[in-house]
Amino acid sequence: MARLLLEHGAKVIIWDIDESKTADVISEFSALGVIVGFTVDISNKKQIKDTAKKVKQTFGGIDILINNAGIIIGDYFHQYNTSNILKTMDVNAIAPMVITSEFLQEMLAKNSGHICNIASSGGLISNPKMAVYAASKWALIGWSDSLRLEMKQLKKNIIVTTILPYYISTGMFEGVRSKIPILNPETTALKIIKAIEKNKKMVTIPGYTYRFTRFAQAILPFNMFDWFAGSVLGIYSTMEHFTGRKK
Repeated sequence: MARLLLEHGAKVIIWDIDESKTADVISEFSALGVIVGFTVDISNKKQIKDTAKKVKQTFGGIDILINNAGIIIGDYFHQYNTSNILKTMDVNAIAPMVITSEFLQEMLAKNSGHICNIASSGGLISNPKMAVYAASKWALIGWSDSLRLEMKQLKKNIIVTTILPYYISTGMFEGVRSKIPILNPETTALKIIKAIEKNKKMVTIPGYTYRFTRFAQAILPFNMFDWFAGSVLGIYSTMEHFTGRKK
């Protein structure tokens, strides 16, 4: 996404907890335009506030905010400890709200901006070994689309786009096995940038997942839906061999 945005003429500001990975991205794409990075743990509210202040002082604010960070543990819920639960919710659900709140006032003042929140198809359907992750993404979807409606109700020219992708082969979901094709990062990134360009409200990747899932959940009894999602589509067993990103 950083490369695509640079190719569109945008100045790109990356926030990440991993300073070396940020440096790698900047080194790879610096010839394409202005790209800078800040090292920040977005589960730390003070770091969010301090870094947002630096961004506003240096760049005078932002036009597009993409909340993209996410983590997953991939255990059964009884195997989680309190720290795992809070960390997952902080990064996946709370941080996007806090980060957005740091930049939204400036967007409101100039009556312009775009907020893109990367949720997950895990926010549409429950799944074993994803209980806390799914909870965080359900929360993100509800907040993101409510924010969209608020901007519409206030007649503000601030667009909110919610993205719900299936598993993407970035390493985050290493080990996942799926009957539904796992998404290619390049193709997915392009669809996200196009969704921002076209001011889309909500985009699922692949495109059929939202309507199909919601329709099936609406018309099928719980047991039949569980059979269909679990046995036919194989969704409930996708995390059985999950290992996650290698350190």
